[in-house]
Amino acid sequence: MEAMSAVISLPDPLPPARHAARADGRGQYRLGRHLRRQVGQAIADFGMIEAGDKVMVCLSGGKDSYTLLDLLLQLQKKAPVPFELVAVNLDQKQPGFPAHVLPDYLAGLGVPYQIIEQDTYSVVSRVIPEGRTMCSLCSRLRRGALYNHAGKHGFTKIALGHHRDDMVATFFMNLFHHAKLSGMPPKLRSDDGRHVVIRPLAYVRERDIVDYAQARDFPIIPCNLCGSQENLQRRQVGLMLQQWEKDHPGRIDQIARAMGQIHPSQLADASLFDFMALGRRDDAPLPEAHAWLAGSSADADAAPETPAA
Repeated sequence: MEAMSAVISLPDPLPPARHAARADGRGQYRLGRHLRRQVGQAIADFGMIEAGDKVMVCLSGGKDSYTLLDLLLQLQKKAPVPFELVAVNLDQKQPGFPAHVLPDYLAGLGVPYQIIEQDTYSVVSRVIPEGRTMCSLCSRLRRGALYNHAGKHGFTKIALGHHRDDMVATFFMNLFHHAKLSGMPPKLRSDDGRHVVIRPLAYVRERDIVDYAQARDFPIIPCNLCGSQENLQRRQVGLMLQQWEKDHPGRIDQIARAMGQIHPSQLADASLFDFMALGRRDDAPLPEAHAWLAGSSADADAAPETPAA
């Protein structure tokens, strides 16, 4: 049987020399054009947006979600199919959260938006002991609120701002802490089957988003709920990846490319590749696990050999 594989051609990253030119207008234009191309490529490669889609763009106030919305709005003007964009923010009632920033920004752009108000902050603060990381529970509550809102308002796609670095970090999080080879796919269906989640920034590097957000001067809102928790597992994985990239430039790009070139026959998941059939003779019986673990019945019944005198 031939090896199964899924090959995704990831676009080449920007050459390092371009980063130095981003302070001027020309550099900003080139960066924006490059990111639009990467997002458009991801949308095309994974069929993320179809004609008539109503896309809920989840906006947190961070650099990633601002960049996502900004690039989708630009692409919407020249897209080959018509689709609707609505920015949605979940106000988690975090103390000190500047609730006016996003509405003012979106109203200034003329972008349709909706604000969900749900006090997940109090829930997380009450349930999670002091000093423990809050991200896991916070993420589940946030996801539930967004999914519920999408169902009630007829959204056909939910767009999240995860980028290439997030996808690589998630792969290692699952590898190190959950003993599985899985990650954050560019497109997925929710567990209940009701929603399709897309990640149009799947090909975009975080450092490019940092540069773009600075150039566009987005009104960034920091997340103080979990941002000060230094012992997060994800933070540790991020530091590891940063060191790898420092010591071996381009390594993260290589890992991201590898995630799009899967060869099940070179791994060990029998549900993805038929190892039983590989090299098996037609007349050979299938192996019986109990016999291999405990020995055959003939072996078990045989009398032990008597040592020679």
